[in-house]
Amino acid sequence: MDLDLVEVANNSKNSEPPVCKIMDYGKFKYESAQRVKESKKKATNIVVKEMKYRPKIGTGDFETKTAKVEKFLQSGHKVKITIMFRGREVTHPELGRKILDDIVERVSEYAIVEAYPRLDGRNMTMVLGPEGKKNKKKSKPKEQVQASSASNEAEK
Repeated sequence: MDLDLVEVANNSKNSEPPVCKIMDYGKFKYESAQRVKESKKKATNIVVKEMKYRPKIGTGDFETKTAKVEKFLQSGHKVKITIMFRGREVTHPELGRKILDDIVERVSEYAIVEAYPRLDGRNMTMVLGPEGKKNKKKSKPKEQVQASSASNEAEK
């Protein structure tokens, strides 16, 4: 019949006599590999992208980098924004904070702030995450449910 005798519970001390099953072992291995492959396909891989700015950044460079940040957030990636200070620039952290505030203002439609700006040595960092798609979907049906219940009350 081309079937194999496979021991199911091999390390169990209580299994006396050992528990075995008659099956096609090649088919079992193939199906388990397919299950693992399918679970890997469904898993989401969160990538953290990083964009580096300087306090004396020009408007054109700022626009280009911020457009790239928007693109990362829209595709579902987290973005770590770093402001790099050199020399005496570190004595004016408000310049870096202003840049970070401008970025947050620009990408507020697509992102939420996951880690607020903080100064680490000569770098100021902040982490932005994509706005949750699940939150948007959950909030809309609640509004629709409230509207429909209000219309049902009006009909009565």
